Amino acid sequence: MGKSDASLYNHASQVVMVRHDDKTVLSLMNDYQGEPSQFALVVPVPEVLRRDQIHVGNRALFQRIDAYSAPRLVEYYDPDPCQRPMMMRGLEMSAPAAPMNQAAVMKDKSLGVTVEARYTVGEYDIVILSARQSDGLEQWLRQNGYHIPAGASRALKPYLRQNMKFFVARVNLKEHAAIGLSYLRPLQFAFTSPRFMLPIRLGMLNAQGPQDLVIYALTENGRVETTNYRTQKLPTGSDLPGFVRGEFGSFYKDMFDHQVELSGKTTVFTEYAWNMGWCDPCAADPLTREELRQLGVFWMDRDIEPPDAPRPLLFPIQAAVPVMITRLHVRYSADSFPEDLVFQETQDTDNYQVRFVLHRPWQGSANECPSAKSYFEELEQRRRNEARNLADLTGWDLGEALRKAGLNPSAKPTPWWHGLWD
Repeated sequence: MGKSDASLYNHASQVVMVRHDDKTVLSLMNDYQGEPSQFALVVPVPEVLRRDQIHVGNRALFQRIDAYSAPRLVEYYDPDPCQRPMMMRGLEMSAPAAPMNQAAVMKDKSLGVTVEARYTVGEYDIVILSARQSDGLEQWLRQNGYHIPAGASRALKPYLRQNMKFFVARVNLKEHAAIGLSYLRPLQFAFTSPRFMLPIRLGMLNAQGPQDLVIYALTENGRVETTNYRTQKLPTGSDLPGFVRGEFGSFYKDMFDHQVELSGKTTVFTEYAWNMGWCDPCAADPLTREELRQLGVFWMDRDIEPPDAPRPLLFPIQAAVPVMITRLHVRYSADSFPEDLVFQETQDTDNYQVRFVLHRPWQGSANECPSAKSYFEELEQRRRNEARNLADLTGWDLGEALRKAGLNPSAKPTPWWHGLWD
């Protein structure tokens, strides 16, 4: 089993969205690189969050859910044509915040900004803000040491019109040093809102070009899709040349790039939709109930599975749980995605995965039996079709794909009618 995960992309954020009725739990893993003192996160939220609605999560859970839902490459071995019928064997490649003084409060009010709450959670200092005007909010952020890009007030304005609050976090350097980690852990927060959406516009202000966003939506019943942009499933199931086995990461990146271009850069792509209780084939084990609860799945019975329950086998028995995962992948910029992402949970429970297939040829000789000769004639055409699939999916040059597959690009394929009446 080979897999292609979110770490392939240079500018990729990952978000786990747990949604049930009007309740949402967001877990945010940013791809921030740099000094912790320079990090700040501003997220519009629909309400003033209390201290116990905010949590610092575990980065390993993102690695787990990414591996489980990743696009995959599976490999099969051709059976011996001299011993047909034969079952095909499938192998898997496998410090407390400073108190506010009265002068500071009056200064904030002059800008139309109210500090609704302050917390220190783990290594983060967090403030929850409300504001009356976007330029006042931008000025407040600058005066308080947040180095936000110029023109932020224009991006903030739509959220103020919706009467949203602002969750603002930066690193508490003393707490970060005490924890001793070399990375920033994900932030999680829970809230109630009738809107199932994800704000992405603020993330475009300091972007160095288009960004990748991988969303893992966890719902109780059906697949999740966007309502204000087209949601499209990526190609799946194609047979590919054997050399892709060692180049799956670069193949998948180029395939995704090509599909983005073909879609006009305005599409949200589905990479995986499956019941979290099982998988086939498995790129990684399904998340346990305890791991799902840590990500915010709050509607599951806590007494069903102990935290130390054994993980499922490589080929688990189908055992559905009340959690559907939808993995969405979007490449966005200010031009191609001018609106925030709005979602809906559908009634579609069909399983779907981005999966590509390699077939290992039989290693025998054409002289071993009459069927062997026919097998090798069919194999030649199959290998050409695999190279053509690769070129169509990625935009790669067909001649180069044929050469890498060990085929002569100038050779003419045998006509389908050749030997028809022999």
